Amino acid sequence: MSGESSLIKSLSRLLLAALIVACFVLPAAAQAPVTTDDPDLDPNNAQPDFYVATMPTNLRLPKGKLAFRLTHRFLQPLGDGDFSDLAARLFGFDSSAQIGLDLKYGLFRGGQVGVYRTSDRTVQFSAQYSATAKPHAPLGFGVAVNIDGTGNFTDEFSPGAALILSREYDDRLAVYFEPSVVSNVNIGVLPSDEDYTVTTGVGARLRAAKNTYLFLEASPRVAGYKPGVTLISFGFEQRAGGHLFQLNFSNGYGTTLAQVARGGTAYEDWYLGFNLARKFF
Repeated sequence: MSGESSLIKSLSRLLLAALIVACFVLPAAAQAPVTTDDPDLDPNNAQPDFYVATMPTNLRLPKGKLAFRLTHRFLQPLGDGDFSDLAARLFGFDSSAQIGLDLKYGLFRGGQVGVYRTSDRTVQFSAQYSATAKPHAPLGFGVAVNIDGTGNFTDEFSPGAALILSREYDDRLAVYFEPSVVSNVNIGVLPSDEDYTVTTGVGARLRAAKNTYLFLEASPRVAGYKPGVTLISFGFEQRAGGHLFQLNFSNGYGTTLAQVARGGTAYEDWYLGFNLARKFF
């Protein structure tokens, strides 16, 4: 078991190094000529945002542009007590919350970098490169690397990497498959000899009306440290210009790649939350 764990860790480090090269070196060496007509500025009806709920999409942030996201997860499960208790708590709105602020910048065509901080003082730095054969191609491929640190990025660093595979069906549906690996996932919550997690994230977003969407995502853990349960999120969204408001229900409140790898609390625990995204282009 220890030999297998060491092999997995070595492969994880090799994958992380390879994705860093793919994310920074290759795109820089193969940038397209600068043009004033940037197709990344055009709206994408199948992929209106840079995330599903927590999983990144292959929507490309135009070079030199910014995007902002606010995440909000109420921390009291909706199933605590009966309906009158739930109504008295205003369906969870009276409870405390975990809030996150996310800012992304388009570094070059197809490449973006970001910083994200949650109210439990976790800070995540990320970089992503999304490649397409042509603008708004139905098939998308992306790589993302992340590292988060607790205590305002002073303690318990958890690096991770993910492949982002997407398929668009006209302008109505986008589906995702996102295998990822995260190290230093076990930060002392439960005793375990394993300190990495491999997930196989799956998700879908359906455009139900002109500017209204339904979504579902799940991040099953297939190897490594697997506390709790698979984190699942679903809900609906409303787009208004450069804004996207998402109301979500999740069986956990993690939002960084490492937090998602640590799983949800229980399948019977469901938390109300929302995301608010804004594109500055």
